[in-house]
Amino acid sequence: MRLSILDNGHGFGTKVLFALIRTVSRQPVLDIVKLVKYRADFYGNPMSAVTQEVMRGPSAWSIGDRELMAAFIAKANQCEFCIKAHSAVAQRAYGDVNQVSAVLSDLDAATIGEPLRATLFMLGKLTRQNRVDADDMRTVLAAGASREQVEDALAVCFSFNVMGRLADAFDFSVPGPEAFKAGAKYLLARGYR
Repeated sequence: MRLSILDNGHGFGTKVLFALIRTVSRQPVLDIVKLVKYRADFYGNPMSAVTQEVMRGPSAWSIGDRELMAAFIAKANQCEFCIKAHSAVAQRAYGDVNQVSAVLSDLDAATIGEPLRATLFMLGKLTRQNRVDADDMRTVLAAGASREQVEDALAVCFSFNVMGRLADAFDFSVPGPEAFKAGAKYLLARGYR
């Protein structure tokens, strides 16, 4: 059941912003934007700052890698909105639709580096089982990921497990591909602010 607060719980200024977004993008305002703008002081602004740092701050992982992690975490959570949103951003960042699809379809067979593959396996386990152990970390490090990369990946996992659960709790609508393409273009240009 969709929580209607996202559709009617905003002030006048935010409603004007949403009208502007719809006019300029010719797409519906995505529910994630509605969520971030609802009680922005409580959730939206702090979480946007965290996500901006995690996804666009300094990291040995590329933007495409981190967006792929977000899509992979969304797949583990079975969050359709987040899978489509972050797949679109990863595809645009990599400039390769097939790579993202291959990873999400069959991580074992996908043509990616071992540090990223091992990290994605670890993030999938953490998302599904809510825990990892020292052996999981040793596996990721042995595959060539650095300690900093593991920490960065865990931060991505935190951010997108929160987002995915909220997307499901609020029953985010899943728009068509054009809306996700527009969102991907925006996220690559401006980030998560």
